[in-house]
Amino acid sequence: MDPIFKALADPSRRELLDRLNARGGQTLRELGEGLGMSRQAVSKHLAVLESALLVTAVRHGREKLHYLNPLPIQEVADRWIGRYERHRLTALSHLKQTLEGTVMDKPEFVYVIYIQTTAEKLYQALTDPEFIKIYMGGYGPESTWEVGAPVRWKMDPDGEFEEVGQRVLEAEPGKRLSYTWHTLQPMHRQMFDFASDEEWGKAVQERSKVTFDIEPAEEPEMGIKLTITHDGFDSPDSRMLEGVSGGWVVILSSLKTLLEGGKFLDEPA
Repeated sequence: MDPIFKALADPSRRELLDRLNARGGQTLRELGEGLGMSRQAVSKHLAVLESALLVTAVRHGREKLHYLNPLPIQEVADRWIGRYERHRLTALSHLKQTLEGTVMDKPEFVYVIYIQTTAEKLYQALTDPEFIKIYMGGYGPESTWEVGAPVRWKMDPDGEFEEVGQRVLEAEPGKRLSYTWHTLQPMHRQMFDFASDEEWGKAVQERSKVTFDIEPAEEPEMGIKLTITHDGFDSPDSRMLEGVSGGWVVILSSLKTLLEGGKFLDEPA
C-alpha cells in the first residue's frame, strides 16, 4: 500500500489522476497542458503513478497513451474501508459510479490486472469453456481458438451458444488472444433504451474487437500482467463501450479470484 499512498500524497499527481479519470488515453503532452509543469516533471510524476499501478500506459504506434487503473483503489477500499466496518461493496459501488461517468474522446477501453498464476494457466482460463462458465457466470464464448475460427457466444446461461459473427483474429497461447466482438443484440435495445429506430439502426452496425495481452509483471512477485484492450468503437458515446467498460472489470476480478483460489463475492465469508 505504501507506493499507492505516496503517489496520492502529491497534489500534482492527484491532478493527473483526475485528468485521466475525466478522459482516458491521453499522451504525455496532453496531460501536461495547462499544468505549469515541464514535460520532464510530468513524466516523473507519471512514473511514480505507474510504479504504484495507478496508471497504465499502452503504446499505439509512436504514441504512448495513459489510462487510469482502478484496481489499486479497489484494494485500498477492501483493506481500509472494510477494516472500519463499512461494507466494501459500498465503496466499490461508489468507485464504479465514478469510473462509469468517465467521458473519453478515444473510443476504447483499456484495463490492466495482475494475477498470481502462470501465463499458460491464464491463457487456458481465457479459452477453456469450463473456466469461462465459472467466472462469466454461465455466459461467454466458445471456440476452437484457431485464427479465423468462429467464436460462438452464449447470451443466456440456460440458452445455447449462438453464431453472432465473431471471429478469432490472433491466438498465441500464453501471450495473446484477440477476437471480434458481437454487435448489439435485440435484448440490448430495451436495456440501453434507444431513443429512435435510427439510433438503434446505427448502433447495431458497430463491430468492435477485444484483445488480451499476457506478459510477466514488471516485478516477479506480482505474477502475470494481463492487459485487455477493447477497441474499434464508432464513438465515445457507444452503447457497447458503455456496457463492456463496467462488465470487463467485474469479469476480470472474478477471473483473478478463480485463478488465485480465493472466494467470490457471493460466497460466505
